Amino acid sequence: MNKRFLAAGASVAAAAMVLTACTPPGGNDEEGGSDDSIVNVGWNESFRSMNTMTANGNAVSNAILTYMMNDNFGYYDGDLEVQDGALGSVEQVSEDPLKVKYTFNDDAKWSDGTPVDAADLALTWAGTSANFNTVESNNADDGSVKENDAKTVYFDSSTAGSALIKDFPEISDDGKEITFEYSKPYADWQTEFGVGADGVGVPAHIVAKKALGVDDAAEGKQAILDAIKDKDTEALSKISNTWNTGFDFTSMPDDEDLLVHSGPYKMTDFVEGQYVTLELDDNYSGPLKPKVNTVTVRYNGDPMAMVQAIENGEVDVTQPQATADVLSAAEGLDGVTVDAADGATYEHVDFTFDNKGSFDPASYGGDEDTAKKVRQAFLKTVPRQDIVDKIIKPLDENAQVRDSFTQAPGSPMYDGIVEGNGMKDLESVDIDGAKKLLEDAGVDSPSVRVMYDNTNSRRQQEFQLIKESAEKAGFKMEDVGDVNWGTRLGDGTYDVSLFGWQSEGTGVTDTDANYRTGAQNNYGGYSNEKTDKILDKLLVSSEDEQEDLSTQLEKQLTEDAFGAPIFQFPELTIYRDSISNVKSTSVSPTMFWNYWEWEVN
Repeated sequence: MNKRFLAAGASVAAAAMVLTACTPPGGNDEEGGSDDSIVNVGWNESFRSMNTMTANGNAVSNAILTYMMNDNFGYYDGDLEVQDGALGSVEQVSEDPLKVKYTFNDDAKWSDGTPVDAADLALTWAGTSANFNTVESNNADDGSVKENDAKTVYFDSSTAGSALIKDFPEISDDGKEITFEYSKPYADWQTEFGVGADGVGVPAHIVAKKALGVDDAAEGKQAILDAIKDKDTEALSKISNTWNTGFDFTSMPDDEDLLVHSGPYKMTDFVEGQYVTLELDDNYSGPLKPKVNTVTVRYNGDPMAMVQAIENGEVDVTQPQATADVLSAAEGLDGVTVDAADGATYEHVDFTFDNKGSFDPASYGGDEDTAKKVRQAFLKTVPRQDIVDKIIKPLDENAQVRDSFTQAPGSPMYDGIVEGNGMKDLESVDIDGAKKLLEDAGVDSPSVRVMYDNTNSRRQQEFQLIKESAEKAGFKMEDVGDVNWGTRLGDGTYDVSLFGWQSEGTGVTDTDANYRTGAQNNYGGYSNEKTDKILDKLLVSSEDEQEDLSTQLEKQLTEDAFGAPIFQFPELTIYRDSISNVKSTSVSPTMFWNYWEWEVN
C-alpha cells in the first residue's frame, strides 16, 4: 500500500517479502485477556477514519487502531519478516501470467457475524486500483474529495499494484477463495492486499447497505460484486461515495455499522480529540487472543506532556516526537524503560509544482527551466547538515544526513543509490550558488510559503534554520504552519512542506505513490514522463534490477529538483515497567505490531 504520513516515515530495505509460515499470533495462547487489564497509550494525533486506504484515512493515527480492530492476511514482525495473519493464506498459483489466490479461513467473520470473504477483497481492489474511476480526480479547492454525481465514479485511493489487475477476479462458489490475475509481473505481489494495518479494508456488506440500500448482508455482497463486474457506473458512483467518506468520524458514531470490524478489539468510546477506547470483543471468533482487555489511546501533541503522563501513570506506553529534552526527561523517570532506535520515518522537504507559486512553471509563463532553477536555488539553501547537527545528534551522536529518497541509511542499496543519484551536490549549503541560480532565472526575491506542524517543537526549529538560510539568498519566507497540516496536504496553499513518511512495508514499489503523476501521495503535483516510466519498470522488476532502477529514479528526482530528504527519525518508545512485551518495528503500525503480546504485570 502507500506510505503513511502524520507520524511520518521512510522506506526500508527494498525486498520482495515472502509470507513465512507460522502459527497466527496468539494461536498457541489458551488464555484471553483478563477482565480488568488496561493499557493506556499516548499518541500525538487523533483517529479520524476506519478506511485507511483513502487519501484522508491514510494516516498512522488511524492505522494503529484499525490494526487492532481488523484481522489481516499477514503482518511484519520485529525483524521485518512477513508472518501469516489470522484471515487466511496467500499463494501464487501461476507465474505467467501472475495469478495470486487468497483463501479465507472458515472463522474469518465480521463482528456482526457476516463472513469476511471475496466480496470484501474485490471491493478493496476496485477501490484502490483507480481502474473504475471515470475522472482523474474529484477534489474541492481545499483538497478534500467531493461527492460524485450519478455519472461520476471516483475512488479516492490508488496503488500501483492494484492497477495492474485489469480483469474481474475468479471467485469460488462459497466466496472463500478469490484469485487475481496481474496484467504484468509485479514485484510486490506478496504484500499487495491484506498485509498490515489495512487488513482487507472496509466491509463490503456495510458499503452496500449505505450506498445501495441493500440491508441483507449476502445480497449486499453480491450487489457489490455485480457492480464491479458489470462496471455499473451508477452503482459504483454511490459505492465510491461511501468508500471515500462514509467511514470518517472524529467522535463515537451513533451508527454502529461504522464500527463493524473483523479483529479482536471493538471501539467502545471515542471523545473527540481526547481518547479512543478499545475493548476485547466477546463475539470475535478468530485465533488472536490478546492478553489485555482494554486499550485506551490518549491524545496529546506535546511530547513533554506525554512524558509527564508516563510519570503520573496516566499513560503506560508512548512514542512521542523525539527530542533531546524528551529523551533526558524520560530517562530520568523511575520504573520506565526508554528504547531508542532509528525508525523507518524520514523527514523531507517537498515543493509544490502546480499552485502558481514560486516553484510552479505556470508562474513563469510555463517555463519549466526557470521554475527548476528557483527550486534548485532553494535546495542549495536548505541546511540539512546543520539540522542534523543541532536537532538530531543530541539524540543520536551517530546521526547522519539522509541522501536517498527511497532507502534508509544502512539498507543494502543505500550506498549504491547515493553514489549515483546526484544528492552529493547538496552536501553543503551554497548561498552564492543559490543567488547565481536566481540571477540566471531572472527571479528576484521569490516568496515561499512553508507549511508544517507549528505545534511541533522540532519542526519549529527546522523551519527557523531553513528560513534564516534561505533569506540569505534572497527568498522571502512566509510561515504558514498549521496544527492541521495533514488535512491541507495538496490544497495548493503552500509552496514547501516539511513532514515525514512512514513506510507500511519493505517492498520496492513502496514509494511509487509519492512520485507518480497523479498518484495518491504526490501532494505537490509533480509530473514527469521519464519518472513514470522508471516507476513502471520498478513495478515489474527482478531483484537484480532494483538498485539500478532505484538509482535512475532518484537521479531523475534530483535533476527535477523534486525536493530533498533530510534525516532519519530517531524513535523513542517509552513505557512503564508494568507493561511487558512492548517492542517496535520500523514500519506501520510501529509498536502496535505485536499488541496481542502486551501484558500488564
